[in-house]
Amino acid sequence: MRRITRNVVLGLVVVLVLLLALGALPSLLKSGDPFYVVATPAEDGANATAVNSTAIEAQFYPFTTAALSNATATDSGRSDPYWRGPVGVKGAFTHSPFDERAALTQQYPSAADGDRVRVRHNGTLYHVAVTQTV
Repeated sequence: MRRITRNVVLGLVVVLVLLLALGALPSLLKSGDPFYVVATPAEDGANATAVNSTAIEAQFYPFTTAALSNATATDSGRSDPYWRGPVGVKGAFTHSPFDERAALTQQYPSAADGDRVRVRHNGTLYHVAVTQTV
């Protein structure tokens, strides 16, 4: 094998390994306090506009659906933790609770309530928010 061909092949392998690392590494980065999606039962009435939880697919909203499935009509539920990672690099490569909140707010603007989104799940109205405290 010629020297130039070998160097090009090695360069392509290095680039491929770096791209694979960028895809896998961010999910392993953890720093700072974790963030959670918390679904809290709401008291603000049956007439409030809310997202129907059947419209929220677990594949696209894993944090939100986990919080809703852990909630009851009287107790809050929360998702698994999400760490932002150092210097904000992780957010560009991974799915986050902030992405979910932004997507729900954009798709259902009338269900937005400040930093929260109203979601109706199993007949109960919940305020779903991203928080660092439980």
